[in-house]
Amino acid sequence: MSETTAETHAFRPVRFSQDVETVQPDEPQVARELAETMLSIARKTYADTGHAMRAVHAKSHGLLQARLEVLDDLPPELAQGIFAKPGNHDAIIRLSTSPGDLLHDGISTARGLALKILDVEGERLPGAEEATSQDFVMVNGKEFNASSGRQFLTTLKGLAATTDRIEGVKTWVSKAFKGIEAALEAVGGESATLKALGGHPDTHILGDSFFTQLPLRHGDYIAKLAIVPISENLKALNGARLDTEDDEDAIRHGVMDFFENNTAIWNLQVQLCTDLEDMPVEGVQAWDEKKSPFVTVARLVAGPQTAWSEERAEQGDDGMAFSPWNGIADHRPLGAIMRLRKLAYERSAAFRSQRNFIPVTDPRVCPFGHGRSGGRGAAFNDAKEGLSLGE
Repeated sequence: MSETTAETHAFRPVRFSQDVETVQPDEPQVARELAETMLSIARKTYADTGHAMRAVHAKSHGLLQARLEVLDDLPPELAQGIFAKPGNHDAIIRLSTSPGDLLHDGISTARGLALKILDVEGERLPGAEEATSQDFVMVNGKEFNASSGRQFLTTLKGLAATTDRIEGVKTWVSKAFKGIEAALEAVGGESATLKALGGHPDTHILGDSFFTQLPLRHGDYIAKLAIVPISENLKALNGARLDTEDDEDAIRHGVMDFFENNTAIWNLQVQLCTDLEDMPVEGVQAWDEKKSPFVTVARLVAGPQTAWSEERAEQGDDGMAFSPWNGIADHRPLGAIMRLRKLAYERSAAFRSQRNFIPVTDPRVCPFGHGRSGGRGAAFNDAKEGLSLGE
């Protein structure tokens, strides 16, 4: 991962225009099938538990209040959207793993980092007009694990078929996939598919980097985003192993232990599209970092706090949604997979909002309180204003 700064790289980015996207005739049908498949996962877990959970990334491992610091003196190509002017924003971070059921951490799958930046200005995306936040939804791999909308649907149907079934078999399969993935990484490779299916190593989530994988508008340009550990205490956790054998919540406990006394700092980075042939908007492959490195535009800081609690889970897992379609037009999601996500995320959030005690809302302020408190108070009341539909 490059840590190039804005001052050291010359850009020749492609300008955004409407014709960079190509909508396929079957997309509306695929979108409906994808939404229905996600809802089938949510219905299954709701029938089993009586509690409506996310159809994907159901299990949270950290719910953090944070601060986003947009850097000074960014060049015009980078100073776009919410990064157009320096300043600070309150933010919320949700760390998770990908399944729609609450599995033992020994069944190790891809990890996610969802970032909600509060009080942003700009023209809102369709469906997000009542909200005031900007979401970026990321996972800890650079390449999306399906090559098309149809393949994405097929993969999700496979996950739906295994929701909440035979955890012992899932554990055995996960161990097998971890062994194969470890062998690949030993020779310098990795498999996004294996990691998604349960082959992710048992490492500390705070050592991971996270990526949007798919492109978004970056104001007048096109980009992918990344969140990369920059403080030494986070870098030290890269590849650090966790003992998941006897602790079903080992990832969460690792996050909680870290934030007892530590401050975490990440760089938020942008990779601009510089060639539509090599960096296609409709493609899912990683973009060549030699042609366009990731460049830091902001820092994300989270201080010592109670990183997870039942109360925070009530507020952040039940009461919030995170969707790439919650935000401003300057960061509009691009490409087929992103377009297909919109309906599915809306319906998943609506399903939770209609069934749980706390409705899904867009927070005006962080509801987690200050420092180690997770109190309700005015912050929680303010968070209940305005519905934001997403995952």
